[in-house]
Amino acid sequence: MGELGVIAAVCIAYFVIVLVIGAVAARRTTTDAADYFLGGRQARTLVLFMALFGTNVTPFVLLGVPGLAYHEGVGVFGYNAAIVALGIPLTFWLIGRPAWHAARECGAITPAELYARRLDSGALGVVLFVAYTVYTLPYLVTSVLGVAVATETFTAGAIDGELAAAVLLVVTVVYTTAGGMRATMWTNVLQGAVFMVFIVVAAVAIADGLGGAAAATAAVQRLAPELLVVGDRPRFAFASWGSWSLAISLTVIAFPHMLVRVFAARDQAALRNTCRLYPPALLALWLPAVLIGVWGAAAIPGLEGRASDRIFPLMVTAHTGPWMQGLGLAAILAAVMSTLDAQFLTLSSMLGRDALRRVWPAMSERAEIRAGQGFSMVLAVVTFVVVLWPPDSIFGIATFSFSGYVMLVPTLYLGLCWRRFTAAAAIGSIVVGNLLGVFAMGAPPWGVLPVAWGLAAAIVVAVGVAWWRPRADATFATRRG
Repeated sequence: MGELGVIAAVCIAYFVIVLVIGAVAARRTTTDAADYFLGGRQARTLVLFMALFGTNVTPFVLLGVPGLAYHEGVGVFGYNAAIVALGIPLTFWLIGRPAWHAARECGAITPAELYARRLDSGALGVVLFVAYTVYTLPYLVTSVLGVAVATETFTAGAIDGELAAAVLLVVTVVYTTAGGMRATMWTNVLQGAVFMVFIVVAAVAIADGLGGAAAATAAVQRLAPELLVVGDRPRFAFASWGSWSLAISLTVIAFPHMLVRVFAARDQAALRNTCRLYPPALLALWLPAVLIGVWGAAAIPGLEGRASDRIFPLMVTAHTGPWMQGLGLAAILAAVMSTLDAQFLTLSSMLGRDALRRVWPAMSERAEIRAGQGFSMVLAVVTFVVVLWPPDSIFGIATFSFSGYVMLVPTLYLGLCWRRFTAAAAIGSIVVGNLLGVFAMGAPPWGVLPVAWGLAAAIVVAVGVAWWRPRADATFATRRG
C-alpha cells in the first residue's frame, strides 16, 4: 500500500467508526424533542467535557493558530490561550450554570427558546435565531475550509480538497440527523481524543525531525529571531491584545452549539468538573500548535497569506511517515466534525422551536425533528457552496464570527441575572452592538478593536433601556441553583 493508500485507509476507517457510533446512538434516540436535541439531558463529566472541548476546537486552533504563529511568533500563545484557559471556564460557570438551571425549569431546548421564555418575547427568539445563524455560517465555512486545505496538503493534491469537504459534510449530516445530540456527543469523545493526542505526538515527532526542540528553536533564532519575542507588533499592543482577549474569552459561551451542550449536562457536578478540566486541556493543545507554527517559519519559509494555514500539515508531512500523516488528517477531520455536528444540530433545533412554531404552534415534535434534519442538509449545501469560492484566511473568518457572538453576551448574562432586564433591552443591545462592533468600518480608535467598542455599546444599551423601561413583572427572579 502506497503512502496515499495509507492516508486514505486511516481516514476511511475513521469515517466508518463515527458512522457506527452514530448508528448505535440512533437506536437509543426517540422522537421526543428533548431526547433528540439534548440527549435526554444526561451527559456526565467525560461526555460533557469532551463534547464541549471537541466542539470548541476547530481548524481555528489546528490550522489558523499555527498559521498566525508562523507570521507573529510565540506571542500568539499569550494572545489567545493564556486568557482563554481561565476565561472560558469562568463564563461556563457565570452564564452556563444559571442557563442550565433555567432551561430545565422552563423546558427550553435551545438558547433562543430559553431567552424568549425568560423575557416573554417570541420576537427575541427570532432575533437570536437570525444572529446565531448569521455568525455560525462563516464559522461552518472555516471548519470545512480547514479540511480542504489539510487534505490537499497531506495528499500533495492527489485528493481534491473540495471532494474531501463534500464527503465530510455528507458523513457528518448522516450521523447527526440519525442520532441527534446523543450521536454528536458520543462521537465527540472519540474525536476529542484523536486530535488532543495527535497534536502532542505530532509536536514531539516534528521536534525530533528538526533535531530536537532546542535545535528547532535555535534555527528560528538564526533565521527569524523576531518570532521569539513579542516585540512591538500592533497585534500585541495592550489595547489590541486586551480587547481581543476579552472577545475570545467571552465568545465561546455565546456559541449556540456550546450553550446547548451545557443544557445537556446531567447535573452541576458534571459542569463543575468540566470547568476544572478545561484550562489544562486547552493549554496542552495550544502550546504545540503555536510551537509548530513558529518552528515552521524557519523550516519552511516563504508562505504568504492564506498559504500559511498549511504549515501544520506541511510540517507533519515533512517529518512523519504515512500512518502519522493519515492520523494527522483524521485529527483535523475529528476537530472539524466535532464542531460541525453540534452547529448543524443546534441551528436545526432553533429553526423548529424558535421560528416555525411561531407560524405553526401545533407543530408536532416529530415534524420539528424532521424540519431540523432537513435544515441540517440545507446548511451543509450552503457551506459547501461557499467553500467553492473560499474567502480570506481561516483566522480572519473566525474573527468575524467571534466578534458577532460577543455582542450577545450582555443579553445572555443579564437575561438570567437581572430582574429588570427586558426583551426590548435585549434586542436593542444585540442590534446596536452588532452595528458598531461587527459591521463598523475604519481604523479602531486608540488601537482598541471594534469588538470591544461594540461590546461596550451593547452593555450600555442593555442597561440603559432596562433601567429606563424595566420589566413590569416584579416576580421575575434569578435562580442560580
